[in-house]
Amino acid sequence: MEDVLLHLKNLGFTDLEAKCLHVLADNGTQTGYEIAKQLGVSRSNVYSALQKLAEKGAVLTSHGEPTHYQSVPIEEIGERIEAELQASIRYVKAHMPKQEAQRSEYFSLEGDAKVMERIRNELRKAKEEALLDLWPEEAKLLKSELRQVPSQGVRLLVATTSEVDLPGEAHLFKHRRDETSSARSGRKFTVLIDRKLAIIGTRGGDEPTLAMLTEHPAMVELLHAHFFQDVILHELQQDMGTKLEDKYGKNFKRIIQKYSGVKEADTGTDEVKASEDKPSEGKQLEGKSADGKSTEGKLTEGKSAEGKKKKKK
Repeated sequence: MEDVLLHLKNLGFTDLEAKCLHVLADNGTQTGYEIAKQLGVSRSNVYSALQKLAEKGAVLTSHGEPTHYQSVPIEEIGERIEAELQASIRYVKAHMPKQEAQRSEYFSLEGDAKVMERIRNELRKAKEEALLDLWPEEAKLLKSELRQVPSQGVRLLVATTSEVDLPGEAHLFKHRRDETSSARSGRKFTVLIDRKLAIIGTRGGDEPTLAMLTEHPAMVELLHAHFFQDVILHELQQDMGTKLEDKYGKNFKRIIQKYSGVKEADTGTDEVKASEDKPSEGKQLEGKSADGKSTEGKLTEGKSAEGKKKKKK
């Protein structure tokens, strides 16, 4: 009963009006006195509620003393409410001032249902392009909307860590991620719609689902550039494979270490031997010396400073 009353209130009835409707639907024709007795509320409040229900077309009243009340079939009530609601929506859409201003502020969204529903709504409104960087868990939840996007005439590009069931017109890019960090801080995702709207957030982990929504040009352009840099790296890795790994290390580790100063153990990628970056102690590998002279074919044993002093003596 509580659930029914809740949904009746969602349709615009007050708590007492919903209870009166429920009593009439359950017991058939009743007087105001009988309804008040069953509900345990004052007759004056019940009569007032019944009067409102009659004005809304939800109950029928008899003539005579005492007045009897009968509920209109719920199907008829639902159809009338739906028609009125659709009419109101059409009017508001036609006459509400249009919001042309860009949403350059940063808006926050919290809660799994709110965040995922916002993403679904924005995907349905996409007109030209949708770029998404997702984990498989989020891609699965958005499966229906993702399959619908290309049928809207929208270009769809999705980056994720595994295969996702997408329409043939969509582009899928697979990349690697550190699953250990995602278990702690949540799975990060990015959604870009029509190069205008950005949604960035995290889902899972130890924290609640959080997201940020903005149309700020700087943020949108930054995320757009980052997405296509990943796409370029994906293509390069597909075409050149082991050549890139041999020269730059797995996941370009050697380049990252060169500019970030992060120790090998912190990068989460394969260990690089010290001999790849510098000669071993006391030896000079063939090639060129520091002064540019060729040392090809030579391997000179180094000597300590103490050894050189003894030689002079």
